[in-house]
Order: sequence, then C-alpha cells, then structure tokens
Amino acid sequence: MKKKVISTGIFVIPALFIFGLTSGFKFSDQKPWPVPDKYKTMKNTVASDAESIAAGKTLWTTHCKSCHGTKGLGDGPKAAQLKTEPGDFSKAETQSQTDGALFYKISEGRDDMPSFKKKIPDQDEIWSIVNYVRTLKK
Repeated sequence: MKKKVISTGIFVIPALFIFGLTSGFKFSDQKPWPVPDKYKTMKNTVASDAESIAAGKTLWTTHCKSCHGTKGLGDGPKAAQLKTEPGDFSKAETQSQTDGALFYKISEGRDDMPSFKKKIPDQDEIWSIVNYVRTLKK
C-alpha cells in the first residue's frame, strides 16, 4: 500500500510544480526590503487631502497600475511577467509601513521595481502617491 502512495507523490508533486511555473503562479519568496532609519522616521510633507490623493491616483495610473493593478492588489497586466511579486498594497503588511518607508521604496526601487526619483523628481508627487496608497487598504 505504501508503494502506491509514494509513487503517486512522485508524479503529483512535480506536476503541481510545473503547473505553477507555467500558469504564472509565483512562490512567495519576498526577500526583506530594508529601509534606512532616516526614511523610517521621515514625515510626509504633503497633507493627505482630496487634492493630494487625486494627484497620487493620476501618478499611480501612469506609473504604477501596470504592475500593481488598479486597486494595488498586485494584479496589473505586467505583473505576471515580473520575477518578483508586486505585492498586495491593501494588506496590513504594506499599510503598516511608515510613510517614509513607502517614499523610500518608490524613490529607490529594487529588482523589478524601478526607481522613480528621476521619473518623478518632484518629491511632493511621490508623497502624493504615498497618500494614494493609503486609500488602497481593505
């Protein structure tokens, strides 16, 4: 009886792995993204008001939506092409980060996430994106 279970496992486990690779499924292997202390405590210089959130949403649509999706769920049209998972910004994992940490990650980027400090040189605009990201929580 044990031989049957073992031989079934030999075929099922590789089949699931291959299915995962070919279906765009990403194994959650998010590596830590350290943020320098000066950014962790950095305060957002742009008030989170309707104007800032609207500006952040416009910038999001232009620069972020293709990977992160309309609602920040990590389901944008380019997400499946990425080597790293773009994350779900509605989750507490993202929402619990400081504004400064989000500012740093948007500005600096890493891996598939590009740096936006040259594409969006106005820091107030990056802060507006941070304000918009705060609206994506569940």
